[in-house]
Amino acid sequence: MPIVPAELVHANLSIDQAEVQRRLLAGETLLQDTPDHLLEVVDVLKSYGEVLDAYSINLIYQAERQFLNPLPVFKYLDGDHSPAKIWRHLNHDRINFEYAEYCQKAMFWHATGGMDAYFDSEAFADNCRRIIAAKRRRDPLLALLNPLFPGFLPELIRSAATTHALGQFWRVMSDLFLDLAAAEADGRVRSIPAVVEFIKDGLVAAAANPIRYGVTIAGEHLWVLPPEAGLTFLVDVAVPYVEAVFLRGMPFLGTVSFNAQAQQISPDQAQFTYGALYADPLPSMGAGIPPSLLMQDMYRHLPERLHQWYRERTRGEGDVRVKICMSFQKSMFCVTNAAINGTMPHPLNSTDPAAQAANGAYAGAWAQRLGVARTDCLAA
Repeated sequence: MPIVPAELVHANLSIDQAEVQRRLLAGETLLQDTPDHLLEVVDVLKSYGEVLDAYSINLIYQAERQFLNPLPVFKYLDGDHSPAKIWRHLNHDRINFEYAEYCQKAMFWHATGGMDAYFDSEAFADNCRRIIAAKRRRDPLLALLNPLFPGFLPELIRSAATTHALGQFWRVMSDLFLDLAAAEADGRVRSIPAVVEFIKDGLVAAAANPIRYGVTIAGEHLWVLPPEAGLTFLVDVAVPYVEAVFLRGMPFLGTVSFNAQAQQISPDQAQFTYGALYADPLPSMGAGIPPSLLMQDMYRHLPERLHQWYRERTRGEGDVRVKICMSFQKSMFCVTNAAINGTMPHPLNSTDPAAQAANGAYAGAWAQRLGVARTDCLAA
């Protein structure tokens, strides 16, 4: 799924910024409500939920069991070192955890939200010093590296904390997407507005879930993200995730020029438009294109109902990963829609002029960003 800057994309935009803002303030969904869209979104999120389950387990395993491991050769095996598991891994009969790491790196690099602010605090620095002191006593390599590169281990601890927090976030989202599929199957969800409302309710219910992370070194438990940091699911992980992965993303080698003279990549990370909502649905399946890895993972878990729906359209099985990519993009607009609705400053039916103005400004800011995304998929 090569992702290119917005100015290089000439999409047939079906709705403009003004229409995006109008729909948000009217409580309408961004994605058109059709039976096909309902099938696509629910089933592709069911597949995604299965994949996120594996991603979450592995990220938490890496953060807890591979913590500060200088040679994490078996980090993708979740502790199962059986010959059968290793053989399947070598034959690529496995989930592509590299994509999960891509999302983690995007969050870590863009550094938005309360978790990143905590990383810059003296309390976090104290935690790092205690962890490094405990680790150095049992690891000669780290004992040698730390005096030579004093910023190296704290940076690795920051990365591990982001890894664990993303694993916690995806644990919630996996359960939410699988619950959505069950709700559609038993008739509780029958439309795209119901899908957006279901996801919004799930995000709001989990909003205050604490984000905590500690490690055990030689039997001693040491906090990395302690309870007193006050980090929570929605504000400190979910919103930064949307910012980093849905919106900003990272340019991929081979899809845009990294030559500074070409000026295809903005020097300002806040202006990046390489995220899922801006992507051209063209999975190349080439090595190193992270979203292609995700499409392959979702293909392995694709519900038969959606798989058959794909077979009956255009090239049948020949472009199935492109179709998954397009359905996934639609589903991510629904998730973004739910997140916006759940974080609107005031109820949409408020008659207070100040509340209406605040809602208008909030929706306008989102419309400015989403209005140049791949909105052509919203009515397709």
